[in-house]
Amino acid sequence: MTVAALAASPDDIRDGQSAPLHGLVLVSTPIGNLGDISARARVVLSTCDVVLCEDTRRTGRLLAAMDIRVRTEPLHDHNEEARIASVLGKLRANQTIALVSDAGTPLVSDPGYRLVRAAIEAGLPVTAIPGPNAAVMALILSGLPPLPFLFLGFPPAKQAARRAGFSGLRAAERAGLSTTFVWYEAPHRLLETLGDLLDVFGDRAAAVARELTKRFETVERGTVSTLVDLFTREPARGEITVLIGPSETDDPEDLDGRLRAALATQTVKDAAALVSAATGLPRKIVYARALQIHEEG
Repeated sequence: MTVAALAASPDDIRDGQSAPLHGLVLVSTPIGNLGDISARARVVLSTCDVVLCEDTRRTGRLLAAMDIRVRTEPLHDHNEEARIASVLGKLRANQTIALVSDAGTPLVSDPGYRLVRAAIEAGLPVTAIPGPNAAVMALILSGLPPLPFLFLGFPPAKQAARRAGFSGLRAAERAGLSTTFVWYEAPHRLLETLGDLLDVFGDRAAAVARELTKRFETVERGTVSTLVDLFTREPARGEITVLIGPSETDDPEDLDGRLRAALATQTVKDAAALVSAATGLPRKIVYARALQIHEEG
C-alpha cells in the first residue's frame, strides 16, 4: 500500500483515490521520536506549497530526515500578526500551506492561533493532521485520573505571578472544580514550580514526565513532596510535563465543606446565603449544591 493510500479515508481507499487536502493544514509532528510521524503528515509536508514553522532550521532537519524538499517560512510569536495578510493571500490563490510547531500539535502552547482565527473568519479552508502531544501522553502515563483534565501551558516564569495563578486554581477547586492539572515547564524552573504547587495545593499525588518518546524518557510518580526531594537530588533536564491530581481529602474550606458546616445549624436557604457571601459564588449555584447535599443526607 502506498503512503498516499494510507493517507486516504476508507471510502477513498475503496474508490482507489485519495482526496488531497488543501488550504491551511495544521500538521502534528513528532515530539522526539521520528517514527511517530504519520503517513498523512508525510503526504501533506511533501506536497504542500510552503511549510510555516517556528524555527526553519529545526523543521528543516525534520524534513531532511524524511527526504522532503519544500520551502519553509518562519511563523512565530513575534511575526505571526504581520504574516497573516500574506498567508491569507496565498490561501486565496489556492495554495496549500502546512503549519507545524517545533514539536507536537500546533497551537497547543505554540503559535498559530491568530492565523487560524483569521483564516476561519475569512471563510478559507482549515483542517488538521492529528498526532503526538506531550500533555496527553504524560496524562495517560501519569497514573492520575485522566478525566477531566485541564491543560494550562507553561506557568508564569516569575514566582509571584505563578503563585497567583496557582491560587486562582485552588480557589476554583474550593468552589467545586475537581480535575487533573497539566503544565509544561522548563527544567531550570521545575523545582521552584513544584515548591509552589506544594505550598498552594498541598502534598497530593503528582507526576513529572520527561523526554517523552526519546531515549531517556522517564515518568516520575509520587506526592509533590517526594518529587521535590527527587529533583533536589537529581536536577531535571530536557522537555518537562508536570501534573497534579485532584485532592483526595475533604477540605473544610471548599464549597462542600463550607456548606456541610453551615447546614449543620442552618436551613438550606440560609446556609446557601452565608456560603455565597463568604465565597463570592453566585447564590443560585450555591443553593443548588446546598439542596443536593441536604437531600443526600
